[in-house]
Amino acid sequence: MKGEHLPAQIKTVWRTKALIDGAVWLAITIFLVVAWQLWHWPWWPAAITFAAAILHAGIHLVLIPYRYQFWRYLITPTAVYLRSGYIFRSEKAVPISRIQNVMLESGPIMQWQGLQEVQVQTASTTDSIAGVTQEVAAELRDRIMQLAQEARDEG
Repeated sequence: MKGEHLPAQIKTVWRTKALIDGAVWLAITIFLVVAWQLWHWPWWPAAITFAAAILHAGIHLVLIPYRYQFWRYLITPTAVYLRSGYIFRSEKAVPISRIQNVMLESGPIMQWQGLQEVQVQTASTTDSIAGVTQEVAAELRDRIMQLAQEARDEG
């Protein structure tokens, strides 16, 4: 599947999320170090959370180019195709006739980068396009809903 790449700003969103996750782990580590010093808790939980902070943030940061390279989406008159990964490949096809709703979501980090997540909802699942510009998100929402309405009218 060829398909469309995500915009480059998504890499900044992924980096920021990885750093925030790492900071949360570090905050837990600091609490555990203080508890170790003040209340004589065991030292090893602090060591584990510190390792988790470094590994979690580090792995996510290293994998960003990989995620970006292989994340694609394609909208056709019959389905919404989503593909990610190369080693751990995931390919999904959401039939247009099954789509009930398309939602646009954007948290503070995505808004900061001018991106929105496009969520395609069926009766049983929600799949999403990780982040596209606000203009593209609105176009995708309108196009997918138009195709879904046409599929319902034909069926």
